[in-house]
Amino acid sequence: MKPTQVEISEFLSQRSFAVVGVSRNTKKFGNAIYRTLKQQGYRLFPIHREADSIEGDRCYLGLKALPEKVGGVVICVPPVQTEIFLNEVLDAGVDRVWMQRGAESYSAIRFCEKHGITAVHGQCILMFAEPVTSIHGFHRWMSKLFGTYPKGNAHQVHGRQ
Repeated sequence: MKPTQVEISEFLSQRSFAVVGVSRNTKKFGNAIYRTLKQQGYRLFPIHREADSIEGDRCYLGLKALPEKVGGVVICVPPVQTEIFLNEVLDAGVDRVWMQRGAESYSAIRFCEKHGITAVHGQCILMFAEPVTSIHGFHRWMSKLFGTYPKGNAHQVHGRQ
């Protein structure tokens, strides 16, 4: 089942995220997501098993090492790693994940459904986190043009129809 605009808006209404998939290589897409969300005012915690810091911020070994519970987890790793990491999401009691396009798998999506974790998947978070800039604005426009943009009214999140 594809994510709805309501699920996307609810995810982005959280103000703190763990980000899995940041790298020592600053050119990686996980880092681009990390930098952009940070510039937009989100409180972010990079998860990395080996690095002490990335993008100038302290890294954490996992969700249980974070100083606070996060509102969601952004995942930017290959599907096999996503499937493994979801057990940690479940154990930490986090109930929202965004599986960046390419990080999802059928097994990962089913795991989330089975355990009550809201999973946004198959979408690029940078097409939705406002303000949308650069190529991501163009991608959003194209998605709307070709009817692949998620359905649902974003205003329902705030109790308006």
